Amino acid sequence: WADKGVDGFRCDMAEMVPVEFWNWVIPQVKKVRDVIFIAEVYNPDEYRNYIYTGHFDYLYDKVGLYDTVRAVMCGQAPASNISHCWQSLEGIQKNMLNFLENHDEQRVASDFFAGDARPGIPGMIVSAAMNTNPVMIYSGQELGERGMDAEGFSGRDGRTTIFDYWSVESLRNWNNNGLFDGAKLTPAERSLREMYAKLLNVVRSEPVIGEGAFYDLMYANSGNPYFNPNRQYAFLRKWKNEVLLVVVNFDHADQCVWVNIPVEAFKALDFEDNKPAELTDLLTGETTISTLTDAYPYQVKLPAYSGKMLKFSFLHK
Repeated sequence: WADKGVDGFRCDMAEMVPVEFWNWVIPQVKKVRDVIFIAEVYNPDEYRNYIYTGHFDYLYDKVGLYDTVRAVMCGQAPASNISHCWQSLEGIQKNMLNFLENHDEQRVASDFFAGDARPGIPGMIVSAAMNTNPVMIYSGQELGERGMDAEGFSGRDGRTTIFDYWSVESLRNWNNNGLFDGAKLTPAERSLREMYAKLLNVVRSEPVIGEGAFYDLMYANSGNPYFNPNRQYAFLRKWKNEVLLVVVNFDHADQCVWVNIPVEAFKALDFEDNKPAELTDLLTGETTISTLTDAYPYQVKLPAYSGKMLKFSFLHK
């Protein structure tokens, strides 16, 4: 398959195959072709074994980040639980593959999950911008595909079948009989796709996300009366002279939050307190002059089911 041009393999239930096999076969393939290997491994105790001994490039972050973000999106867990995800992956975060949908999981907009594609926006921002590791989009996710068809083998289960001869409505409408102009999409589907396009292009093009350091702000806002750690999540990224403030809102209502930036963040990320910077809203392109300081919280207005990605570019380090 590699000789035919396939440049990556997602290995189903890789932990059911002895790690010694992967230890042998993956280097053999990589000697011949530059191929990425992604493992479906759901036992966190085996993560490092399949990375270091098995030579996998990436592992599905399913039982950690996916399960946690899903619970937050459905109002079943506080957003602050997301902090535990990266804490449990110390040293191997870069080897995890983040996602909100795949063929095994129910669609975000299905009746079995959130029932609406919009809660996936803050979840996707966190999954895509939290660290340097890759993120995956499942076909139709960017259109809010509901996965509520009653396919023959799969049935009506909120998933998109990969076993039946089937197609999904959202992709058919985007395809529009081969024109690929999205003319049949609803305004909501078109808006969602534009949001995903903006986010993915930002993640792909911004070094502060692809290479930057990470700093979780939740501990500094746990008792903040103007920030709800149950429904909002905030963190910083830092690369060279750029600092990125990411704040997301999992709530169904608009929120105005005040985010504490502790003095420890300035020390850990090595940037100056209260220094003027050019501020760019990466999702809208708007620019202004602003600053970050531990003297007072930073105000962020967040529409329902949304997030802000605010890049502060300082003149010097």
